[in-house]
Amino acid sequence: MIPIIAIIGRQNVGKSTLFNQLTKTRDALVGDFCGLTRDRKYGYAKWDGYEFIVIDTGGINNNKGEIETHIISQSLVAIEEADIILFMVDGRTGLIADDEVIAKNLRNRDKIIIIIVNKTDGINIDSAVGDFYSLGIKEIIPISASHGRGINSMLEKVFLLLINNDFMVIKEKKETELLSLKEKNQNLNYQSLPIKLAIVGRPNVGKSTLINHVLGEERVIVYDLPGSTRDSIYIQKMRDEKEYILIDTVGVRKRGRVKETIEKFSVIKTFQAIKDANVVLLLINACEDISNEDLSLLGFILKSGRSLVIAINKWDALSNETRKKMKEALYHRLTFINFVRIHFISALHGNGIGNLFKSVNEAYQCATKRINAALLTRIMHMAVDKHQLPLVRGRHIKLKYAHSGGYNPPTIVIHGKLVKDLPETYKRYLINYFQHSLEIIGTPIRIRFNETESSFSKR
Repeated sequence: MIPIIAIIGRQNVGKSTLFNQLTKTRDALVGDFCGLTRDRKYGYAKWDGYEFIVIDTGGINNNKGEIETHIISQSLVAIEEADIILFMVDGRTGLIADDEVIAKNLRNRDKIIIIIVNKTDGINIDSAVGDFYSLGIKEIIPISASHGRGINSMLEKVFLLLINNDFMVIKEKKETELLSLKEKNQNLNYQSLPIKLAIVGRPNVGKSTLINHVLGEERVIVYDLPGSTRDSIYIQKMRDEKEYILIDTVGVRKRGRVKETIEKFSVIKTFQAIKDANVVLLLINACEDISNEDLSLLGFILKSGRSLVIAINKWDALSNETRKKMKEALYHRLTFINFVRIHFISALHGNGIGNLFKSVNEAYQCATKRINAALLTRIMHMAVDKHQLPLVRGRHIKLKYAHSGGYNPPTIVIHGKLVKDLPETYKRYLINYFQHSLEIIGTPIRIRFNETESSFSKR
């Protein structure tokens, strides 16, 4: 299970700076769900092989006794969602009354809490930290979020506390473990396994309608999968002799009792469902423009390496002229995912749902198909012949051979000389070339680069 870390504190103590440090905002998702999540931001982060979700909350002010109201209205949800709370304070300003009120509220909750004393660069750390011991919270760590100092020590303490409190954190496997796992799974027939399909999207986009249409009037088996994402329901379903497990992030509703109401949108629940799925079906409302929330969900799906199918729902509600404009706008905004199938459906009437499942199967097959090393190496050399490798400090980068490094998502390992210096633009070119050459549809490709040790270095 992915741990959830919430950053709580008053205004201007550096919460957003720490959030950006943890999520590495330029290449990790930062989801800002205005109106749905109020002042909270959600981000996906990785550290030392551990994955986690971090929540940045709005600052809390003690204006006219409003601090209690702010904690309830802004930060309470984040506190309840979190497995561990980083209570952030300002080391330069020192302890003030707002900090004491926040600490009092946090101590009343059954949560792991760490005080993070920020802005400690250039000052005496012992004196900066000393005042905060009076808040009655044992764990205190000094950092400088703006300079990235103390972040590793902070995260070491975070994961140590999670493990000591019996939270099941999962660490990414090392290269040798991945190779061993790959060998064990060589004979595994992925196509015989059920496809875990998460259906995600904004509120009132039609997720419930689609799920109910797929389930029909049949009696389904509903069960809580051990170790599954919180509050998500897993529904077993057979369709065209293929077994699926639908991950319903809005809960199971008996068909006769369902009313079309705006569903409560849980960002955390959706993120965890995405991480647990094989394929994600992103539902977008045809009657509205593509929003930042849609793009944030899309970014998280791709970042997670999950297979993806996009469905534009309520298509039947649009006129022919509006449909034409919608398609143009859609393809313009989604040019960066030209490997993903886009369907135009009506969940209410069942139009287009059959083709939807064909694309789900296609994406899953592409994500799990086996590709031999000879073919990968040949495609790699073809890509280099078409677009020559750049020089790095006057030296030639050399790509020697490639092989498969895993499935779901397809991972290609390329060995060579100076590969760590390969520009990001060339890496993207290789990804696109492999994607096109292998006809990989509906799933992103990942490439890992391994430096080949020179024979001279062993002498």
